Amino acid sequence: MRLLDLFCGAGGAAMGYSCAGFTEIVGVDNRPQPRFPFTFVQADALEYVAEHGRDFDAIHASPPCQRYAPVTRWRGRAEDHPDLLGPTLAALTASRRPWVCENVPAAPMQPDLILCGSMFQLAIRRHRWFSTSWGGFALVQPCNHWKLLPFMHKGERAFADAMGCQWMTNREAREAIPPAYTEFIGKQLIAALVAP
Repeated sequence: MRLLDLFCGAGGAAMGYSCAGFTEIVGVDNRPQPRFPFTFVQADALEYVAEHGRDFDAIHASPPCQRYAPVTRWRGRAEDHPDLLGPTLAALTASRRPWVCENVPAAPMQPDLILCGSMFQLAIRRHRWFSTSWGGFALVQPCNHWKLLPFMHKGERAFADAMGCQWMTNREAREAIPPAYTEFIGKQLIAALVAP
């Protein structure tokens, strides 16, 4: 099965989809991604999906979240960051392919699923919202923050390792999705794709 990963970064989401069973993954980002672990295309994500989206079995998109993420507001006003969520959702819908769109909890989207690292025994509290074209999710367990050991953000490898993104630098991992999230989603996505 072929998956298109838009705004792919260094490949956290893609790795999870691979673990779920997607056999061909193409990542698209407007910046070079030398550590992306699958086929990479440097291009504008929205232009690429408009031209090639229908060639894939499914599409994942993680448009930049800085406009909505309170933790990145120190980088400037929200208006200083591009609002690509609306245009991305429109492009995904226009592709007529099954899709998943990820963003931060403050983003103006209706999530079908909210995931946290503690749900997957990761030493991070990284809440992410996921909206889908088919809305086929069920939350299987609540956050388990109380079970987490204190996580220290020290050292270059600490954050990447906690996320399950060992091939990334710590800086790349800060913009990534833990692969455990998209492995969980990918299994449901494949089940939806093969259902009669």
